[in-house]
Amino acid sequence: MNINQFQQQLIEYAASIGIDKIGFTSASPFKELKNRLIRQQELGYASGFEEPDIEKRTHPELLLSDAESIISIAVAYPSKMKDAPKSIKGARRGIFARASWGMDYHTVLREKLALLELYILTHIPDAKLRSMVDTGELSDRAVAERAGIGWSAKNCAVITPEFGSYVYLGEMITSIPFAPSEQMEDQCGECTLCLDICPTGALIQGGQLNAQRCIAFITQTKTMVPDEFRTKIGNRIYGCDTCQTICPKNKGKANLHQEAFTPDPELVKPLLLPLLNMTNRTFKETYGHMSGAWRGKNPIQRNAILALAHFKEESAVPTLIELMEKDARPVIRGTAAWAIGKINTEEGRTALKKAEQTEKAEEVLIEIRKGLEFYTIEK
Repeated sequence: MNINQFQQQLIEYAASIGIDKIGFTSASPFKELKNRLIRQQELGYASGFEEPDIEKRTHPELLLSDAESIISIAVAYPSKMKDAPKSIKGARRGIFARASWGMDYHTVLREKLALLELYILTHIPDAKLRSMVDTGELSDRAVAERAGIGWSAKNCAVITPEFGSYVYLGEMITSIPFAPSEQMEDQCGECTLCLDICPTGALIQGGQLNAQRCIAFITQTKTMVPDEFRTKIGNRIYGCDTCQTICPKNKGKANLHQEAFTPDPELVKPLLLPLLNMTNRTFKETYGHMSGAWRGKNPIQRNAILALAHFKEESAVPTLIELMEKDARPVIRGTAAWAIGKINTEEGRTALKKAEQTEKAEEVLIEIRKGLEFYTIEK
């Protein structure tokens, strides 16, 4: 078979199944990436969600014997939603980041990669293939950059001319020697808007992220949110889009064509109070199809409490008091106590004083005392 001719057929087939961009690169090691990853670990900037073995992350041949090339795919997701509900006093709302709108992208991209695999094996039955999306060993962004999907931007996203940085990425290591695509030149230029606006200073410099300070990472943790980040999270209950929405290259990129990612406004911009008493079962039934549900309901509920504190939503205080007094989870009790103090009502102060006498867990007592510190000390 003529590989170049088949490669062109594959490009056309990819478009027919809803893959927005496809590129090709060699399966040679990612040497520059390896040095960056080692440095990230040394600095303590990694999130801990990544594959820990740097050799596997940078040597495709360790993941597939006879690896010759890697196919990179990109599928665009929307940056706009129709009929977004308003967040108003008494009915405050949180927000899921755009990368969690609609169906879980892991599922959608895996389905498209599976179709690609089937197409390849139909034409080249002895081909060896291995696909991955996000949770695989390889760096999706490094592969996409080398395969000409886009350039690696200062905000650590891959930016495409067609869809901006609002793209999901996946890849397939193959034993087929496909011709490599042309790489794209960096088009960020002198712009530093993403670095300047990052709420927590997580973007250390262009292309370098301290994941431990990134709100997108912090909203997915399961422990108490460190004090310095609590007021910076705002009403984000999963992820953060600030470094994307500020980017001039994303201006005008609505990307509404992928129906699987069309958001339900009531789900991606949900009322905060109903989230607080949601059971595991209801949470899974309501949000289980979204990528933002992968860590379960606990981080979402903790973030919703912080969002209510951000709004200083007084109508939430009775519910927060109930959580502080009765919830079995120390992180939820403690976060509720802090939020009660932040909202600063007399009802809240009375409840905090009472809780200080009855709470047994030291980590929660610390938060109760922080909550009380928000009140003016009586003379």
